[in-house]
Amino acid sequence: MRWFEHLAHLTQAQVPLVLVTLLSVRGHAPREAGAKMLVTAEATYGSIGGGNLEATAVALARQMLAQGGLVVPQLHTLRLTEKAPAEYGVQCCGGEVTLLLEGVNPHRPCVAIFGVGHVGLALARVLSLLPIELWLADSRAAMLAPERLEGLAPGQAQVRLCPAPILDSLVHDLPAGAHLVVMTHDHAEDLFVLEAALRRGDLGFMGLIGSEGKWRRFQQKLAQQGFSAADLARVTCPIGLPLTRSKTPEAIAIATAAQLLPLLEGGLVESAKPSAPAEG
Repeated sequence: MRWFEHLAHLTQAQVPLVLVTLLSVRGHAPREAGAKMLVTAEATYGSIGGGNLEATAVALARQMLAQGGLVVPQLHTLRLTEKAPAEYGVQCCGGEVTLLLEGVNPHRPCVAIFGVGHVGLALARVLSLLPIELWLADSRAAMLAPERLEGLAPGQAQVRLCPAPILDSLVHDLPAGAHLVVMTHDHAEDLFVLEAALRRGDLGFMGLIGSEGKWRRFQQKLAQQGFSAADLARVTCPIGLPLTRSKTPEAIAIATAAQLLPLLEGGLVESAKPSAPAEG
């Protein structure tokens, strides 16, 4: 299997890796410029020439993986002579090579929208532009009909449609760290989904569409189910940054996407409440 086939397989499996390229060669070296190798935390694919050169490249790549430094590429120059430092054995080809190490982190953050009504669909359209996993869940099959979701096609998101009569069961299938926004057509359904989400301790942002009055009622019911104040503090309601007073689906979707964006990029933001109730 060629290196780019391995790259496609590892990317699909969301395995972080470092792509090592023999960028330039001066004099003699085991491989020609352009040779490539993939390095993961547990394996290597391909070869840039073996010996100290390759072992050093693998060690440097795994340092990048261990440090999470997968954004900024690195350049390293190694001499292949008897007098050059050689932790993994001497290579006396006589040349000098420059290595380019590029980190590849194929992990896609996940956002699950529970309820793909007017607001849910508008939010899905905005989020579909991003390189994320986008789960669209609704107990009404018509909400996930292909003709209704045509506007999602040009985006970068990997869209997963999740029709289910009981939406709270899908919460258990979400990957760890997933963010979810609860906005179904039924407040009882909202409550069941939110209760299931709160019982997991490994999810990210949990947003609930609605007014402060709706959230007060939900807090009372969730407290009766044994949830603590700390548990309830994990929920953001109402949703959306205070960017507008508009209650149109598009405005709510943009404000909510703006609230999620720093989390999807790996940052931390404080939940901010909108200046007006979003819905219901």
